[in-house]
Amino acid sequence: MSTIAAISTATGAGGIGIIRMSGKECFSILEKIFNPIKKESIDQIKGYTMKYGHIVDSKTGEKIDEVLVSYFKSPKSYTTENMCEINSHGGTVVERRILEQCLANGAELAEPGEFTKRAFLNGRIDLCEAEGIIDLINSKTESEAKASIKQLEGNLSKKINEIKEKILDIMADIEASIDYPEYDIEETTNEKAKRIIIKIKEEAEKLEKSFDTGKILKDGIKTAIIGKPNAGKSSLLNAILNEDRAIVSEIEGTTRDTIEEYINIKGITLKIIDTAGIRKTADKIEEIGVNKAISLAEDSDLIIAIFDNTRDLEEEDERILDLIKDKKAIILLNKIDIKNSNLENNDKIKSLNKPVVKISAKNNEGIEELYNTILNMFEINEIEMSDGNVITNIRHKNQITKAISALDGALNTIESKMPVDILAIYLKQTLEEISSITGDNVSQDIIDEIFAKFCLGK
Repeated sequence: MSTIAAISTATGAGGIGIIRMSGKECFSILEKIFNPIKKESIDQIKGYTMKYGHIVDSKTGEKIDEVLVSYFKSPKSYTTENMCEINSHGGTVVERRILEQCLANGAELAEPGEFTKRAFLNGRIDLCEAEGIIDLINSKTESEAKASIKQLEGNLSKKINEIKEKILDIMADIEASIDYPEYDIEETTNEKAKRIIIKIKEEAEKLEKSFDTGKILKDGIKTAIIGKPNAGKSSLLNAILNEDRAIVSEIEGTTRDTIEEYINIKGITLKIIDTAGIRKTADKIEEIGVNKAISLAEDSDLIIAIFDNTRDLEEEDERILDLIKDKKAIILLNKIDIKNSNLENNDKIKSLNKPVVKISAKNNEGIEELYNTILNMFEINEIEMSDGNVITNIRHKNQITKAISALDGALNTIESKMPVDILAIYLKQTLEEISSITGDNVSQDIIDEIFAKFCLGK
């Protein structure tokens, strides 16, 4: 493979910039552009060491920057190839000039994610661990970062490999029963296979179910705030964000489009969406906003339905209650600083059996109770990542779902007393589905698609 180079730090001014280079010719290219204070041959320089000096123009000898260069010798590097990282002063001009010197002397510009892709292709990490890296880079919360670290450390890969070993054990028994039919061990093989397959399926279903938690960790809880006009939706959004993000007015129908913001609550992300007030209206623009609010509510993970606690329920309120009856929702009774009409005792509200929280969005009263209610509803406080087996990646989840389907087929062949040859087909399919998670059985197109999501220089 060619020697590649790229700027690994974000664009713009900064304290330092890092230009990374990897490949067989890495050190010979570096020798042409780097003048260390203490000259040594590459054989004398140990891996995991740094040298101080200057990057220079290879043609003119002009000093470009004062740098520290980190040396990583094959196979003990991120890519398993010879590799170096040039630590320069931050700044677009300096970083680009150093990169240009690398390219002018034999390196090629790396594609997005190509350093990590080489780590995968060279066997240092598997595909699952590589995806843990990009998830870690894109983490929005501490909890998501912890889950990504566990995946990067190989916890999920270990579990997948354990499942693969159990399947291979069954397949070995099946091969034996096929090769030595005179010993009549097929029935014993089926009994053992059934017992192990049921256990494997339980483990796979546990992984599949963990995606519900993983989706929250990665994407956050999609939360729609709904209510009739002037119930306090925009005031609630401002209270949650602790800023005047939405216009608050006594004029009904002020909010006509959605306002979306992210907030971190005790390590979990909420994607908060403030919507137009739900009511009948002759205003075509407002009507579009109302329909959009209803559509977003139906598609949300959580609905926060807010009601004016100074008034009795009206037709629009009852429409909102109907909207949330089959959804995960919290009922907020707002404006308790003005008047308390005890809406929580309303028969229709009580019949929904939803959590009820009294608040004053204007005075920030009850907001902490709202947060705790959300955490309890999603059992977020009980999320445990000690074993690292929380699925956050939709690709992994889909492959596990397919594997479970194949396992169902395998169990059906045993129950139907089909030949073990048929059982072997389903087990092979299961093996193929879960092997694609770690990259043992995956197409080049999928590999390219995964690494294209990485940033340049990673």
